[in-house]
Amino acid sequence: MSFQLKTFLAVLTLSLAFVGQGQSQNLPSVDASGAMVLAPASPVVPQPDASAALDYTAWGAMADRAEAVIAAPASTTAAIEQLRSLLVDWRTAFLGAQNANAARIATLRTQIEALGPAPAEGATESDEIAKRRSELADQLVRLQAPGIAADEAYQRADGLIREIDTLLRERQADQLLQLWPMPINPANWPAAFGATTSITLSLYNELRLKWASPIARAELADMLPVVLALLVLAVAILWRGRLWVDRQIDWLQDRTSARGQRLVAFAASLGQIAIPLAGVALITVALQMTAMLGGLSAAVVSALPMMGLQFFGVRWLGGRIFPTAAHAPSPLGLVTERRGEGRVLSASFGILLALETLRRVVLDQQQASEAATSVISFPLIVICGLLLFRMGHFLQQHLSAAETSEDKPGYVTQFALLLARGAMLLGLLGPVLAAVGYISAASAMVYPAVMSMGLVALLLVVQQLTEDGYALLTRQDEDASRTALAPVLIGFALMLATLPLFALIWGARLADLTELWTQFREGVQLGDTRISPTVFLIFAAIFGIGYGLTRLFQSALKTSVLPRTALDQGGQNAVVSGIGYIGIFLAALVGINAAGIDLSGLAIVAGALSVGIGFGLQTVVSNFVSGIILLIERPVSEGDWIEVGTTQGIVKSISVRSTRIQTFDRSDVIVPNSDLISGRVTNYTRFSLSGRLIVPIGVAYGSDTRKVEAVLLEIAEAQPMVVLTPPPQIVLAGFGADSINFEMRVILRDVNFGVSVRSEINHEIARAFTEHGIEIPFTQQDIHLRNIDELAAALRSIPQPKAAPAKGKPEL
Repeated sequence: MSFQLKTFLAVLTLSLAFVGQGQSQNLPSVDASGAMVLAPASPVVPQPDASAALDYTAWGAMADRAEAVIAAPASTTAAIEQLRSLLVDWRTAFLGAQNANAARIATLRTQIEALGPAPAEGATESDEIAKRRSELADQLVRLQAPGIAADEAYQRADGLIREIDTLLRERQADQLLQLWPMPINPANWPAAFGATTSITLSLYNELRLKWASPIARAELADMLPVVLALLVLAVAILWRGRLWVDRQIDWLQDRTSARGQRLVAFAASLGQIAIPLAGVALITVALQMTAMLGGLSAAVVSALPMMGLQFFGVRWLGGRIFPTAAHAPSPLGLVTERRGEGRVLSASFGILLALETLRRVVLDQQQASEAATSVISFPLIVICGLLLFRMGHFLQQHLSAAETSEDKPGYVTQFALLLARGAMLLGLLGPVLAAVGYISAASAMVYPAVMSMGLVALLLVVQQLTEDGYALLTRQDEDASRTALAPVLIGFALMLATLPLFALIWGARLADLTELWTQFREGVQLGDTRISPTVFLIFAAIFGIGYGLTRLFQSALKTSVLPRTALDQGGQNAVVSGIGYIGIFLAALVGINAAGIDLSGLAIVAGALSVGIGFGLQTVVSNFVSGIILLIERPVSEGDWIEVGTTQGIVKSISVRSTRIQTFDRSDVIVPNSDLISGRVTNYTRFSLSGRLIVPIGVAYGSDTRKVEAVLLEIAEAQPMVVLTPPPQIVLAGFGADSINFEMRVILRDVNFGVSVRSEINHEIARAFTEHGIEIPFTQQDIHLRNIDELAAALRSIPQPKAAPAKGKPEL
């Protein structure tokens, strides 16, 4: 195994060396006419030095040249792109120069303000102050001049860059809407046949001329052993490399825990790309060492690594999305029986992308005509469209079945369904456009659609890898790792990070993305301050430190200081909450000052919005102010037994907007603070825990009322929770329909025990009444009947019903 590993490392080293060599070469680009050309080497252009003083004379000449190039219709796209890059450098330099002398300017303004307001018209001030004010004003003007000049130059450079971007986008749109010769027109087929013949002859002539050269043959003879060795090694890698990788995956999985098997399999599966690509790289190096390559053949050979990467990369993605092993989960949830078709379609996409790369390289080298390019490109576009439609239909068929089987399908399933339908639509529309001659538009549909599907597949693979890694680190099972928050957040961040890649795939220029990033870094102008990510990070850091210190101070007060004071629990909570609000306010204020944010520009906006905010948020503001009043005056505190309207319970927490009350049936009621301030609130325990308890009692008529009073008074005085000052009272409340009604009125030491005391008193009353023979009545009703004789006679006059005949005997 060690020998195989050493061989693989050597091959990979050669591959990386070759790729690094290939990247240094110029890549083909598209000119304004839509033809592919090799970009020339960029000339060395002097860049503005941000550390030195800006040369505004050179900038003026540069800006005039840029305006002339933009106005000239014959300006090439490459020249405009190069000009734009230079303008971006100038704009960056001007942006840095805008804040020149900023600290000194702020100091001068403070000095001028210290002199007081300037005298009104007709008024005078002392000569010394007037002289000093004039000196400071002159210094301020001189120091502001560089910043003003830089700001004006910045605006001009930014405007020129925007004009260039608009011009390039218009040219790109014109290129996409260009009508090429119809490929289905037989009149254009001879041009394609001629281009194909010319390519074949070019390859043959290049090989024939190289073979005719004695120098080339001598170099081939010298390098022949190395070339043959590289070719043999490359063939062995391409033939047995995938099998070797599969064996290594099985070997590693047998020696890895269950949680780490997927991670190990994923890492080892990357060899399915690296090892075959190394074989392709060895073939490329071997062919280049033969000295038998000309211009066209050298370009084709140089394109082999990219073609190999496209094929093996797409095939690897297909294997991860549609795994072969039955136990391996599919990110799309497809059954094992249907994954084979997905792998075949994925490999077909890889072959198609490789052929498209070869077509571009060959036709660009030969500078084929539009008719030849249109006819040769058409079959590839049609095949790509058919594969897209088939893949979309395949995914839609099986994902729709998975969606119906799920109670609530996940966002991955829904997004994959949307992608499948889009692939079907583009798979039909692309070939139709290509058939009528819109080759550029069709190519801009089908090939980006394939690459987008590949990028989405890569995101799904990375998301699954994240879930497996999270499960391994946290030692959770598969279901728990899928529902965890951390992998979902990581996947969402990865999706946002790939948005620029999607934009590039669908035709966005790299300059457009860098322009968006530049605008983001520059920030927005707010008053006299430009809010940039740096300013925001400074504010966030200072505010975070202040917030943390506030929470730490609150914790120290709550656990160490306040418990040793005479404040009750409600007062302690009020102090802690107030410290928290003050600390957050001070942290925000210090963060704003440290970041240098000037909020004076918001004064006008705040004034304009104050009326609307006042009407729209008056309820919120009212509750907020009421919460502050509750925390300061503390008419209600946590732990109090209160009654608000029909709600009665214990106060559990008081916030700036609402108060949470827990009723005696253990349900929480959220009451707005304004109700506690403006409404009527009964607080049973705020200032004293003692409270009155009234127990009603009823005795039967005929009972000795004085005896009942004595018995009840004895029971009340015997209760330990009843205070004797003032003494309990036994009141004869009145005479009811069924009973003589008494009331026992007592004062409890702690009203919170009212329910238990009432129950205990009722038990004692029942026992004492039984002992003393006092009857507790229940509801009774007396019914008096009049004219009994008449009612009896009437009942006797009612005829009696005949008896039913016996079963089975006929009635006579």
